[in-house]
Amino acid sequence: MLARIAIFEDNDRLRESLAYLLKMNNYDVVGDYNQCNDAANIARVYKPDVVLMDIDMPGESGIRGVQMIKEAQPKTAVIMYTVFEDDEKLFKCLCSGANGYLLKKTPPAKLFDAIQEVLEGGAPMSPTIAKKVLNTFQSRPDTNKYNLSPREIEVLQWLTKGYSIKLIASEMGLAFDTVRAHLKNIYQKLHVNCGKEAIAKALSERIV
Repeated sequence: MLARIAIFEDNDRLRESLAYLLKMNNYDVVGDYNQCNDAANIARVYKPDVVLMDIDMPGESGIRGVQMIKEAQPKTAVIMYTVFEDDEKLFKCLCSGANGYLLKKTPPAKLFDAIQEVLEGGAPMSPTIAKKVLNTFQSRPDTNKYNLSPREIEVLQWLTKGYSIKLIASEMGLAFDTVRAHLKNIYQKLHVNCGKEAIAKALSERIV
């Protein structure tokens, strides 16, 4: 059975070229789109095995697109396919649930390898991106001792920026009660009683 691929890329020429190359290499391209506003519905209807997702697109960003796809179709693997190499976008994508991160200068053969790798449960990354991730974890203390999930870490990041539950819910596209439940879990895992204590611990121990 052919792997089902969906493409979200606002550069028409690049998107069409990717679709053509993938079809020529025996992938089933179930759709290619120049924005990801409807990513959740697309994921539910077409159930792609892999999504190639640009970051900078009109309307919703690719970072939000990852969240929508993962909430609608958790088993779909998402590979970011972008020109951005900065740490902030990289870690926002990973925290949102991206399974891989490739730069657009990646040769086509490496792209096909990455798709196969993610289908097998791997996490493909361009060499410079993998180095950034490795350097970050080497320079940080063991923050996973609290067993925070990627979504909980993202909620904690917004909290440390002074966002209220309502604003966090708005930024993350989640229900108010969902964010409140995440915060309750965060407080329990960090062994704190309130948001101020959580912020203090997160910053002092460099959890975020």
